[in-house]
Amino acid sequence: MFAPNLAPIPELYVSYESAQKLKVEAADLVSHDLTPRQICDLELLMNGGFNPLKGFLSEADYDGVVENMRLESGALWPMPITLDVNEDFAAKLELGQDIALRDQEGVILATMTVTDRWEPNKAREAEMVFGADDDAHPSVNYLHNQAGKIYLGGPVTGIQQPVHYDFRGRRDTPNELRAYFRKLGWRKVVAFQTRNPLHRAHQELTFRAAREAQANLLIHPVVGMTKPGDVDHFTRVRCYEAVLDKYPASTTSMSLLNLAMRMAGPREAVWHGLIRANHGCTHFIVGRDHAGPGKNSAGEDFYGPYDAQDLFHTHQDEIGIEMVDFKHMVWVAERAQYEPMDEIKDKDDVTILNISGTELRRRLAEGLEIPEWFSFPEVVSELRKTRPPRSKQGFTVFFTGFS
Repeated sequence: MFAPNLAPIPELYVSYESAQKLKVEAADLVSHDLTPRQICDLELLMNGGFNPLKGFLSEADYDGVVENMRLESGALWPMPITLDVNEDFAAKLELGQDIALRDQEGVILATMTVTDRWEPNKAREAEMVFGADDDAHPSVNYLHNQAGKIYLGGPVTGIQQPVHYDFRGRRDTPNELRAYFRKLGWRKVVAFQTRNPLHRAHQELTFRAAREAQANLLIHPVVGMTKPGDVDHFTRVRCYEAVLDKYPASTTSMSLLNLAMRMAGPREAVWHGLIRANHGCTHFIVGRDHAGPGKNSAGEDFYGPYDAQDLFHTHQDEIGIEMVDFKHMVWVAERAQYEPMDEIKDKDDVTILNISGTELRRRLAEGLEIPEWFSFPEVVSELRKTRPPRSKQGFTVFFTGFS
């Protein structure tokens, strides 16, 4: 049983006055334009979501994280948080030099003191962090084909958080969520991590998880970078908002997490737990094949279905958050309700129904019916706006070469 700790956690931001002064001074610094993934990482570094990290990993910390999920201090941390840059940029820098970190519009977000510069063994990183050096894994593909060849490490000084123009009222820092839980008197909070729309099975699953833990529920979807091909976050958030009304009043809240997922399965589950502990949660739902990227080059799953739960359970005490097993919920037609598959005693005598993600996409693409037992009409309506059937899709013709 984990006691809630809702005291504020350290942030890396300086005061408003210091930030204004830093902005002026940073005009003379060498600048690095951050990639979308680096912006996600920087935001969670600055607001305490990645506590205890104080910046991008040093080489010693990186080596410890890759080899045994430990920082040099011994603290548990499973995911390399590194600032990757190209060789030309790295060659211009001296150790101890400050650089300005800017978003893609040139707005300065932070400064960083470069304490480390090295060329990592990316094949080793892929093997240890993702389980295989296989380009079929989206993060391994990113590592080899998009990430810079050189890593920089060093502490970060936060000037301002990245600007988000969408769903501003839904984006909470760890300390804002902790204050919210204190205000409502929520002593136990179970977090649900998701990168997909919520359907009736998810609603039943999360409701049961909160009831079993005697906790309130935080729906905490990722709106940073997820798996290529996922439903866009604008549509997903509208779907989540439609589902919120289905929960009992005052029991459930939703906040958006600007995280760049790595789809690293077991390590990712531990990482997600540490992030939710920083946000003030006491329980975390870990799914079957949690954060799995799908099939490898040989057509087999990258991770076993319960690898993530096993690794999380091993480190649960150190993470400081209690794992709640994700139950596979199916619709039992005769009883007109969702039940956990492994708790149905009369499987041979009842009709068990379920619709896979692939089948759902097929039905959307072909304009077929999606039954109400599977999803809420409001959610289906939002999905159909984004993914209309072929018969209702148009096309664009570009005429080029004219004056």
